[in-house]
Amino acid sequence: MAITLGGMTLPDGLAWSDEFAWTATAQATDYGLTGALIVEESTRQAGRPITLIGQSANNQHTAWMDRTALLALVALLDDPGATHTLTLHDARTFTVAARHGDGAVDARPVPRYGDFIPADPNGWYILQAVRLIEV
Repeated sequence: MAITLGGMTLPDGLAWSDEFAWTATAQATDYGLTGALIVEESTRQAGRPITLIGQSANNQHTAWMDRTALLALVALLDDPGATHTLTLHDARTFTVAARHGDGAVDARPVPRYGDFIPADPNGWYILQAVRLIEV
């Protein structure tokens, strides 16, 4: 099954890098006037980061997009306040928004010759990260 975001199909080679780096429990600790520890806990209702990354090793890359698709992805995520349905490979779905503070999309052009830049501006891009937040 493919990864989709707002009806757009994303490259199959993306992986959720921070899936287990977040906890649903929020916790605050402080000390009272008597010196006793006060612990407050609650279940978070939203805000889980979802970072989809493409992986690279030498000249091998897992997530490629052509410029037209990349511009469509950027336009989709550049709509202030918009939310989208993210469906992962395993059919799990999440309602997400772009994480603009971190830069929602990170991509770099595939060089024309070896490692030389500039690349063909109308060519292919290596998708390094799509940064979302569950809402």
